[in-house]
Amino acid sequence: MSDYLISLEGSEAGHNVALILALLAAFLHALFGALQKGRHDPWLSRGAIDASYGLMAAPFALFVVPWPEQHMWPIFGIVFCIHLIYKILQAYAYTKGAYTVVYPVVRGTGPLFTVIGAYWLFGETFSLTQWAGVGVLISGIFGLAIYNYIFLVTERDTLNIALFFAVCTGLFVALYTTYDAYGIRATADPFTFLAWFFMIDGIAMPIYAAWRYRKMADKPDLGPLALRGFVGGIVAFFSFGAIMLATRLDKVGEAAVLRETSTVFAALIGWLVLKETVGPRRIALMALIALGAVIVEFG
Repeated sequence: MSDYLISLEGSEAGHNVALILALLAAFLHALFGALQKGRHDPWLSRGAIDASYGLMAAPFALFVVPWPEQHMWPIFGIVFCIHLIYKILQAYAYTKGAYTVVYPVVRGTGPLFTVIGAYWLFGETFSLTQWAGVGVLISGIFGLAIYNYIFLVTERDTLNIALFFAVCTGLFVALYTTYDAYGIRATADPFTFLAWFFMIDGIAMPIYAAWRYRKMADKPDLGPLALRGFVGGIVAFFSFGAIMLATRLDKVGEAAVLRETSTVFAALIGWLVLKETVGPRRIALMALIALGAVIVEFG
């Protein structure tokens, strides 16, 4: 599998595979966000998810894929720090604000900075048409967040601080997307990076979640929380794994922009699962997001 994927790098077939992977990551990332924002405390949910994918990745990292090259260890250290800060900011945002407002802000902030970072780090450039597509997509995403803020949110006491954390989270989305792309390109076997990333990334949050759980006066049942963690771990493998592979096969900026169609999927999940209202104006904004992605792809 590794040899096949490496053979696709920079080719038209690789571009098409990266497109599919980025859209798959978009859907799964929206599902992942909903799992973390669900009825459990976001810190406990994240701890359960991280513990699940860390334990699932460990046998593959230790016994299946080739071991990382020497130069990869500092890269893994930086990746660990970036993702840890990202997860802390995201948990704070979800704790303080409504999912349908916070999630679009997080996802809308990321692509612009990712495109800029990809230019500085990898020399990637966008055409004027593609930049127009980025503008259309981001306008739709932030328009969705503003609409949700005005019409769907009744509890606003902590929403401003939630939006602050959401913007900061979006900046770290751009940072981890760009640096993960650098990391997965720095090793010969992309699955080495993926397996070791998930194993290392699954260490910190479960420790904090366990400490937080012990301090709770009203502790939730561990069974449903463990199930949420297991499902979230599987989703994370395919969501984060798909976008990382997409950034190795093709342009980082394009993959990042296409992934932000996750906002459309998040709105659908909010409607179908979380029973939130979706009207014609939200549908129009979601269509705008999809249009922006199409412009970027064909620009």
